Amino acid sequence: MSTSTMNVTVTGAGGQIGYALLFRIASGDLLGPTTPVNLTLLEIPSGRKAAEGTVLELQDCAFPLLRSVTVTEDPVRAFDGANIALLVGSKPRAVGMERVALLESNGRIFGPAGAALNAGAASDVRVLVVGNPVNTNALVASAFAPDIPVDRFTAMTRLDHNRGVAQLAVRLQIPVAEIDGLTIWGNHSASQYPDVFHATAGGRPVSELVGEDWLAGEFIPRVANRGYEIIQARGASSVASAANAVIDHVHDWVNGTGDRWTSAGIMSDGSYGVPAGIVSSFPVRSVDGRWQIVPDLAINAFSRARIDASVAELLDERDAIRALGLLPAGR
Repeated sequence: MSTSTMNVTVTGAGGQIGYALLFRIASGDLLGPTTPVNLTLLEIPSGRKAAEGTVLELQDCAFPLLRSVTVTEDPVRAFDGANIALLVGSKPRAVGMERVALLESNGRIFGPAGAALNAGAASDVRVLVVGNPVNTNALVASAFAPDIPVDRFTAMTRLDHNRGVAQLAVRLQIPVAEIDGLTIWGNHSASQYPDVFHATAGGRPVSELVGEDWLAGEFIPRVANRGYEIIQARGASSVASAANAVIDHVHDWVNGTGDRWTSAGIMSDGSYGVPAGIVSSFPVRSVDGRWQIVPDLAINAFSRARIDASVAELLDERDAIRALGLLPAGR
């Protein structure tokens, strides 16, 4: 990465993921050890005091790369000149809340966020949506930012990807670095599909090392429901691992993935039978700062059914948001 100062905006910065994330951004983990950063922390009034307390700690760390920190409640000010926008803040799903109500609540957050980005973000802005439901929130934000190319809006499925890699490493008792070629397809929800049929472990095909019974009965549901497992274990949601996935996603986006691939929610171009115009997770490489879908992977029947089921859920979410009037005409 260059030595030019980058402007990084984090929404919901006073929350737990924001807290776990900000120090790593300031230390250089996000963009590299030679890239200075200006941090802007966007919060609602009830979260501002927590964000301001975090600023004091950031100052006390004396990070050499941290040039400035600003806290604001104004989205237009927050995104003015932003090179990287991390949309962490969202409305969580309350007990008993229907998914359509969650979609509506967050659509009313991410539409204005997209408009604020459109109003003043840098021409090279990259946007990562972290707040759930991430795929449809990214779709809504991009729809309200017509001047920003749609490929600049992404949804985070890197946490699911990392979870899948880790579960394979545990199962096969090898280092995570020896796992390559896993893919998360579809929605960041219980319907997501972690695909191992192109993955290798120490150079050997994972599909030859594990059986379909384990994949269907343990691996796939465990990756999809890992967040709930963590809540049951620690009494709180995953925070550090989510922040780490943000770092991984943006670092790879900016610096490239080389020959390896990862997973990210991006706007579909129709590849692999996923209808264009929805944000779905795909196998991707970052080349010259742009995510590119890995082409020409064979999709077997086991995978096809699971990809299609997750994509159907994404289409239902898009249709629900559209029916609520939370997508501009024609989107």
